[in-house]
Amino acid sequence: MSRTTTSPAASSDAGPVPPFDTADWDTDPDWTWHSAAEDTPEQLYTLWQDTVARSRTLVAQALSDGGLDRLADRHWPDGRAPSLRRILIDLIEEYARHVGHADLIRESVDGLVGEDPPR
Repeated sequence: MSRTTTSPAASSDAGPVPPFDTADWDTDPDWTWHSAAEDTPEQLYTLWQDTVARSRTLVAQALSDGGLDRLADRHWPDGRAPSLRRILIDLIEEYARHVGHADLIRESVDGLVGEDPPR
């Protein structure tokens, strides 16, 4: 179980947010890959809900401060900064990829595909 969370924060003012703000990345660089192993489904759902709410707030702030063409304050190693539009498209693509993986797992369990009705 992993706690990887991508937020569309266009501002570097935010800094790490819980639970990432307390991780000791130097001691445990793979923290995100095992940090949630002991969490209950309820805890994970709450973490997800909180992340969604925080992301919606940050997107609304960025939209009001330059719209979809607003560049992020954080830069890639080559010095370029992605636009809010690029960040949101990347998030949609990543989310869709994981939803597809979940479909493949479910299909391997019961054989149903796509929009097949339950048996």
